[in-house]
Amino acid sequence: MPPDIVRRNHVRVSGRGTRPLVFAHGFGCDQRMWRFVAPAFEATHKVVLFDYVGAGRSDAAAWSATRYASLDGYAADLVEVLDALDLRDAIVVGHSVSAMVAVLAASRAPERIAALAMIGPSPRYLDELPDYRGGFAADDVHGLLAAMDHNYLGWASSLAPMVMANAERPELAGELAESFCSTDPVMARAFATATFLGDNRRHLAAVRVPTLVMQCTDDLIAPDFVGAYVHERIAGSRLVRLQATGHCPHMSHPTEVIAVLSDFLGDAAAS
Repeated sequence: MPPDIVRRNHVRVSGRGTRPLVFAHGFGCDQRMWRFVAPAFEATHKVVLFDYVGAGRSDAAAWSATRYASLDGYAADLVEVLDALDLRDAIVVGHSVSAMVAVLAASRAPERIAALAMIGPSPRYLDELPDYRGGFAADDVHGLLAAMDHNYLGWASSLAPMVMANAERPELAGELAESFCSTDPVMARAFATATFLGDNRRHLAAVRVPTLVMQCTDDLIAPDFVGAYVHERIAGSRLVRLQATGHCPHMSHPTEVIAVLSDFLGDAAAS
């Protein structure tokens, strides 16, 4: 595989299987967040982990304000990783905004992606009442972005516990806050803008691959009605409402995520 892509996106491949299973992390995170889930599939799949440019151990020098002004830039990262590894019939597991990144990537490279598994997806975070509820008023989102500009570290420390939930396990929120803080503020601000101000609703109807939607309980970022919206607009998709609370069940409730994903993969393998 091309060494520039491997280095740029800190690509790691493991597992003894042949069917590719690609894990795509969410905003403010990196591939380490999959460590409780990904190893469970190494016996049956080729497991692929990577960091978007600007996250984790990616090559920050490859970041471009123009490329990453929209989710198209992140979709390009994903497609280029798939191309570099020459992966076909891959199942992409996307957390949060990466669910929509994977939708965009699947339209760009249908020969590469055969199924999607979404954790806490949202195609549009902003409300457009009365026809659409995304969970956030415009003032909320612009206030969030302004807080990033004003006091990035304070923003990270206050947002992480709300995103993670599971207050009885503060170490999880602490890890998420640390991940937020380790990201360059300029790059994080661009990703946040592309995430929270984007509108990917029109792309859902174009999804033609088997799709799993995992919806958490008490998810502040992607409420239940958003998961239902995604499910309704992707023909043939499967909606599973998890008992897991918060927005990061692969960290807080990995056993449940593994079980649900395993069931979906079993059906995908049979199809």
